[in-house]
Amino acid sequence: MKRRDFMKLGVGVGAAGLTTGLAPVSPARAQAKQAFKASDVQPVGYPTVVATENLGRKLEAATNGRLSVKMYPSMQLGGEKETIEQTQIGAIQLLRVSAGTLGPIVDDINVVNMPFLFSNMAHAEKFMDGPIGQELLDKITANANAQLVALCWMNSGARSLYNTKHPVKTIADVKGLKFRVIGNPIFIDMMNSLGGNGVAMGYDQVFSALQTGVIDGAENNPPSYVFSNHYTAAKYYSLTEHLVIPEVLVFSKRAWSALSADDQDLIRKFAREAQMEERVLWNQYEQQAMEKAKAAGCEIIEIADKTPFQNAVKPVWEKYGPKYQEMITRIRAI
Repeated sequence: MKRRDFMKLGVGVGAAGLTTGLAPVSPARAQAKQAFKASDVQPVGYPTVVATENLGRKLEAATNGRLSVKMYPSMQLGGEKETIEQTQIGAIQLLRVSAGTLGPIVDDINVVNMPFLFSNMAHAEKFMDGPIGQELLDKITANANAQLVALCWMNSGARSLYNTKHPVKTIADVKGLKFRVIGNPIFIDMMNSLGGNGVAMGYDQVFSALQTGVIDGAENNPPSYVFSNHYTAAKYYSLTEHLVIPEVLVFSKRAWSALSADDQDLIRKFAREAQMEERVLWNQYEQQAMEKAKAAGCEIIEIADKTPFQNAVKPVWEKYGPKYQEMITRIRAI
């Protein structure tokens, strides 16, 4: 889908709409009935999609139908890069996006994109729920270039390597394989330091690229691997768990500025509840994904010793780590 088609999709939201082009919305008009357009690259039933839909239902009930959410899952409005752009201009109001994709826009967020930063999921969840997590959300909101209001974090598990060629049991098995990564310099350097070839590519292109051999593999969490059908092309899933990248639920700052303080407070309240609800859904969904992959004959490879992988990415830490050292120290001390 071309960019001009994305823009057409963004015209009008619900009965009243929130924006027409780039014109600001008056507070009086904002009191009319509004349906916020929400986007997610993931399919129907995915935890982030369900949690955002639940947020919409609560908002609709709390405002007697004045405010609601219309969800567009499965990349209907484009990949993450395209939907961020649409959210920045107000064509989309509510967006779930990876911190990996936000990193090039809000540099402070890149700290959570460092490989092997979090020791485990419990560590990452404490970060998301605590003051440091809120501090980083506030940095997104305060960033003038982003034009986004960061509402909450959401779980996305640990990311691991999968490929079409052979099992990756040791770091030597990565050598020479072309792996898709999110379009962020940190991830390209990470993959190259592991011995593979990092290929920046939109999430919406990964499945066809695996099928046609444009790439040999990718890296992602189990639900993305399975429920985006990547597992049907790439049968080898190696539990490197090299990244734990949280998701971020953001609101268009252009649309946000038209809302009353009370409506903003309502949305923030339901977003925090969505953060916790999505976590429960995530744990269930991740288990279902692994079971489905095994039933389909995929080879799930446990990595007994991740030390060689951790040592291999030291150049990434040397290149990017000093910039975020204070925040890294605080996160690791959680």
